[in-house]
Parts: sequence; C-alpha cells; structure tokens
Amino acid sequence: MDEALIRSLTPSVLTILVRRGADFAAAEDAVQDALIEAFRVWPANPPGDAKGWLITVAWRKFLDQARADTARRRREDLVDEEPAPGHPPDVDDTLQLYFLCAHPSLTPSSAVALTLRAVGGLTTRQIARAYLVPEATMAQRISRAKRTVSDVRFNQPGDVATVLRVLYLVFNEGYSGDVDLAAEAIRLTRQLAAAIDHPEVAGLLALMLLHHARRAGRTAPDGSLVPLAEQDRGRWDTASIAEGVGILQAALARDRLGEFQAQAAIAALHADAPTAEETDWVQIVEWYDELIRLTDSPVVRLNRAVAVGEADGPRAGLAALAALDDSLPRHTAVAAYLHERDGAQETAARLYTEAARKASNLAERVYLTRQAARLNAGRRR
Repeated sequence: MDEALIRSLTPSVLTILVRRGADFAAAEDAVQDALIEAFRVWPANPPGDAKGWLITVAWRKFLDQARADTARRRREDLVDEEPAPGHPPDVDDTLQLYFLCAHPSLTPSSAVALTLRAVGGLTTRQIARAYLVPEATMAQRISRAKRTVSDVRFNQPGDVATVLRVLYLVFNEGYSGDVDLAAEAIRLTRQLAAAIDHPEVAGLLALMLLHHARRAGRTAPDGSLVPLAEQDRGRWDTASIAEGVGILQAALARDRLGEFQAQAAIAALHADAPTAEETDWVQIVEWYDELIRLTDSPVVRLNRAVAVGEADGPRAGLAALAALDDSLPRHTAVAAYLHERDGAQETAARLYTEAARKASNLAERVYLTRQAARLNAGRRR
C-alpha cells in the first residue's frame, strides 16, 4: 500500500470532516480509525477512489462515535447525512489545517505537537522522542490541544504570526529530527507567501531555503555531524541560496524588519562566504544585535556570543557568554569551543565531555565526544 498517498490525502479528509460539522478532536480520531481500516482492507481490495473511500469511512466512523457520545443529541442532524457521491474536489487543505492547529488558544509547543500529529502524520511516540518526553506525557499534551480546539471552526483560525512560528518549528523538527518534514514546511511556506503579501512570510521562506541549501554538507558519509566551518561548500545548493537571497533582499527593501528576516540575513552571510575564513562576522554580530532588539531571546544572545568570539576573539566571546545563564541549551558546548580557540585545551576537553552528556540528540553527542577525545589525545602526545 502507498503510505505516501495516505499521508497526502489525510489533511483533506480531516478538513472535509471538520467542514461537515465534526469537532476537530473527534474528526482526527475518526480519520485515524479510517487509516487503520485502510491498512487492513486495501492490500487485498484497493479502492478505485482512495480519497472518496477515506472520506466515506472516516465520516461513518465519526457518526459511530457521535451516536455513542454524550453530545449525541446535538449531532442528531448529522446521523442521516452521507457524503455526496462522486469524486471530491482535489484541493490541498494542509495550510488551512495549519491555521486551525496554530490557534492562538494553544501554546506554541502544543500547536507544534498537534500539527505534527494531525497534519504531519507522526505517531505520538515519534513526537515524544523528538521532544525528549515520555510518550504518555506527549499523549496528554496532544489530547489537551485537541480538546482546546475542538469547538474551533475554520472561521476562527490562528493568526499569521502563530502559523509562521509553527511552520518554523516544524521545519526545524524536519531539519534535525528523524522524520523529514523540512521540504513539506518549505512547500507550505511557499503557498503562504503566494497568498499573503507580508515581509515576514517572505523572510521565513528565505530562511528555510538558505538552511535547506546547506543540508547536504551537514553530515559526513558515516552520518556524523559536520560543523559549518568544516562543511564542503561545493555540496551546498547554489540555486536555493540564490533564491533565498533574492527573496530576502526584496523583503528587507520594504523596511519592515522582523525576526525571520534578521535570521535569514545571518544565514545569507554564511551562505555568501566562499570559505569559512571569509565569513563577515562583524556584520553577523550586527544582525544578532537586531535580533536581540526584536526578541531579547537568550538563545539569540548565546549565538551572538559565538559570533563575537569570531569577530573580536575568543576572550570577547567568553565575556559575552559569562553574562548568560549556564543552564541554556548548548551553553557548555559554546564555552568549550571558545576555550579551545583561546588555547585552554584541558578546560575545553572537560567542557566538551560535559556538553556531550547534555546533548539532545545522538549526532551532537557523538560530535562533542569526539571533540573531547581529540583534545585529550593531543595533550597526551
């Protein structure tokens, strides 16, 4: 059975159920039940109209749930309705579902989890692994999110800023996680950019393209992490870089700077540099200053400390780092890198080892462990 086909049809089926009056939580459960039925039935008896089959079965599953639910009386008018005959319109409703899942009543983390589950097709176990929380905890989070939006209809969608945040976080999950959602996030952001004339939408699209363009260089053939300075820039996608830079320049020309445009400007400076040594770190620090003005994010301040270390020397970077909370993710790894550049090999090795213990994914843990081993081996010679 074609799982890719199932994944592509799921958003439209879910949207149709919601439009017909199903609340979001019940509709999502009904669609999941229909998918299970499809996996059982289709291998031996594939339907001629896959989408129509899923809509019909999901709708009947929803009606079965509605009859057994305490709210049955409110839904009695739905019991006798059946899906209209004929092939349903071939419309991509995924972006519309993002607006529903990104409703302002949800926290960003809940919105992303709900989107990954309902639209991205990930299992609760996969999402829990990505967030480094127990599966039961994530199941509760998703259930709460579904209850929160259960009465929301498509005339009450989330605002553009919330959708941008969810798309950005989904892209990051796809970019660094086990399940590849990065290309899908780019596709949806292109749709949003075509529908909405907004410089931050363009800024997010540029940022995604610039990061995605470097993806081939991020890992070695054995799957190990390759830091930016050591990447083979010949493996970068120059067409995507050119497109991203062009989109960014047009957005910046409108003089309505936002955080995604500022992040994209930093990514563009990295992408434009022919070599790591030719990176314009002074300008990157200036863009981080703009980002701090826009967001005052501790993570941005951490990244700025790295840039300061490159622009003004490792001791300047360490001074900037000293002003930050050492419990920040990657703080110890940044400290290790800056101490190594300052010549404090023993301290750097110890910090790399400590950072490896704190790493949130295996690739990063392996990289940091190797850095510590390299420095320790060098000191023993």
